[in-house]
Amino acid sequence: MEIIIGSIPPLKPQSPKPPQGNSTVIAAQLLHVRPPRKGIAGPSGMERRNKQAKDPRTGRVLTIMVADGSQLPPDMDSAHYDVSIRLIRR
Repeated sequence: MEIIIGSIPPLKPQSPKPPQGNSTVIAAQLLHVRPPRKGIAGPSGMERRNKQAKDPRTGRVLTIMVADGSQLPPDMDSAHYDVSIRLIRR
């Protein structure tokens, strides 16, 4: 009999850990890609939109559809979320 004090059993191989934070992979489908908005001047030459934000010149606007909307957070409209995309060709 062998008695070893202070040792632990060997660890099982672990699967790769997901990135830190509350990240969740949600499948979505790309519906449309368009260039960024340009300024919209009204009759007086002033901007008609309420927000005074300009889209980046080299940006693209993506329209995506999430098939299962229950996977989205319920406070998505009111909270700030960082969104990252990974494009996979079918």
